[in-house]
Amino acid sequence: MPRFRVVIADFVNDDLRPEREALGDLAEVVALDARTEPDLHGRVDSADAVMLYHDIGLRRDTIARLTNCKVIVRCGVGFDNVDHRFARERGIPVCNVPDYGTEEVADSAIGLTLALTRGIYQLNNRLQRGLGVWSYVPAAPLRRLRGRVFGVVGLGRIGTAAAVRAKALGMDVVFFDPYKPDGSDKAVGVRRAETLDELLGQAFVLSTHCPLTPETRGLIGARAIDRMPDGSYLVNTARGAVVDTTAIPAAVRGGKLAGAAIDVFPDEPPPPDHPLVAAWRDPADPCHDRVILNPHSAFYSEEGLYDMRAKGAAACRRALLGEPPRNVVN
Repeated sequence: MPRFRVVIADFVNDDLRPEREALGDLAEVVALDARTEPDLHGRVDSADAVMLYHDIGLRRDTIARLTNCKVIVRCGVGFDNVDHRFARERGIPVCNVPDYGTEEVADSAIGLTLALTRGIYQLNNRLQRGLGVWSYVPAAPLRRLRGRVFGVVGLGRIGTAAAVRAKALGMDVVFFDPYKPDGSDKAVGVRRAETLDELLGQAFVLSTHCPLTPETRGLIGARAIDRMPDGSYLVNTARGAVVDTTAIPAAVRGGKLAGAAIDVFPDEPPPPDHPLVAAWRDPADPCHDRVILNPHSAFYSEEGLYDMRAKGAAACRRALLGEPPRNVVN
């Protein structure tokens, strides 16, 4: 007979094999497949552990009703959709899973970079629609990547992995991260920018890899983009609200940005009338061929998804057994 009850709030709704393998007969595992936070009311109150993904939030009202909860696990890297400060007040540790998709997100950032900077996406789109000649000319001018600056905002696990990949392409990698200890640049073989403006002014490609905090919300907006070189590129595989995506259409139309790739939005899916979505869908708008939008998929591979679920369940197991939790964010 299971001693505990572990609730998976959202995103996952299948046979729960990764979770059951990690928890064994220690806990009953229940997937609620909630679409909104109110869907959780009355269904998580007595849970011994809660696993949460990115489809919904876990705010004060819900956390206040958790009477038995020993841990909240945000199955992913970002944890801005959990009121972790209030959970701390209630004595509930909040853990994330910071290492499940490092390779996948870094690979995605580089893949999106190549699709933009080599004209791959633009040329494919135009040819598919029967526009122009069978030639590279519609994508001209394209610039050689070797020696150009790949700017990294946030040199954490994923930012470092992306930096190493960009170095392998021969790019000059420069990062901005005021919380990274001195010497991190030397350890990885990259250059540090002392300010964000210093990084923006030289970035041929700007790739964001920072968490969403009050400090980083809207960090890359119209002002930041205006400080980038003309004809540069923006890639966001971090958190949606780090970039003000409403500033991108004007930047692409004006030539400040030669292209942008956005994997994450503050609200997912974004509304059809979102300025960037509307421009991206309009064949007459330059964004149609120069902007790539993905559905928060940079993290995904079958192996990465399994790791995320199994590691999240393992974090629950440690808490239920009274062992010291790992990756506590509060």
